[in-house]
Amino acid sequence: QVQLVESGGGLVQPGGSLRLSCVAPGGVLNLNVMAWYRQAPGKRRELVASLTRSGVSDYADSVKGRFTISGDINKSTVYLQMDSLKPEDTGVYYCNYESTTRLYWGRGTQVTVSS
Repeated sequence: QVQLVESGGGLVQPGGSLRLSCVAPGGVLNLNVMAWYRQAPGKRRELVASLTRSGVSDYADSVKGRFTISGDINKSTVYLQMDSLKPEDTGVYYCNYESTTRLYWGRGTQVTVSS
């Protein structure tokens, strides 16, 4: 059974940085896309950033220029470097892996941006 394990969340002041990590210890066959989503209290889950097998990355407008997604799809590992964090970045961050047959979700890691 595929499990995604996220780490790196926490409490940070506005303007600070965090780096999230997600790994699938057993690997994921035919993995095509790795992504990060987030869900703020009372809001829908939204796509933050994605990275394809071919190396193409995409970002939500709200995080462009501040967040960077990277990883090794062959090692089923993805990272999200978050800089210049704002209070509105607060939420639970989930990694998401898309293979040719299904989607996989992590359990989430809390990110809180507050002074």
